[in-house]
Amino acid sequence: MIELYGSGTPNVIKILFMLGETELPYTVHKVNVFAGDQFKPAFTAMNPNSKVPVIIDTNGAGGKTITLFESGAILIYLAEKTGKLLPTEPEARAHTLQWLMWQMAGIGPMFGQAVHFTRYAPPGQDYARARYLTEAKRLHEVLDQRLGECEYVAGDFFSIADIALYPWVSRFYPVFDGSLDDYPNLARWIALIKARPGWDRIRKVAAGLIAQDGENVKTGGEDGLDRFLGRGKYSKV
Repeated sequence: MIELYGSGTPNVIKILFMLGETELPYTVHKVNVFAGDQFKPAFTAMNPNSKVPVIIDTNGAGGKTITLFESGAILIYLAEKTGKLLPTEPEARAHTLQWLMWQMAGIGPMFGQAVHFTRYAPPGQDYARARYLTEAKRLHEVLDQRLGECEYVAGDFFSIADIALYPWVSRFYPVFDGSLDDYPNLARWIALIKARPGWDRIRKVAAGLIAQDGENVKTGGEDGLDRFLGRGKYSKV
């Protein structure tokens, strides 16, 4: 059994998507990041970095219980556990990991900052907003070009690299670009991934987590947002 601790963030949804594709049995434990659940001792014992997602595999190698954080590491672990969505052939494996790391180092951090400065930053942040929106659009262009060369991001096979990218790209392109008219290859890929059986298996659960985040933001108010974003009285500088 895989126990998934998380909220409605794209990094959590990517793990949920992987669980849908591999059909591993799982349970979801909701973490209210706007109430500070991620800073409680029970959570930091699992992840000292106080971030979601975290998984606990109660049937790890040798029957051991294994706890893991960092979504990229979790995807690799689940792929190797099931023998799915990460090729064993060296070149295909390297290309898959290359694009997975591209998501982890580029799409995730840059999209996150673009969302932050677009939705949450106070007035007077024009430089930061323009800087991250420009980078987000550049990354869209890189991905669109790549998807004009092959069916999926790592090649002509669906992989954990696609799983890592989809929750970020499909959710936030309306924020940054508004339309996919200028990204025909990206539009094709989004439609292709959306039709995956693994996505269909978890989409209601994913939608529920995202909706719960919306309610938690309302309940937590400005203090909850300040805690989550590390600002105000929660700032360390």
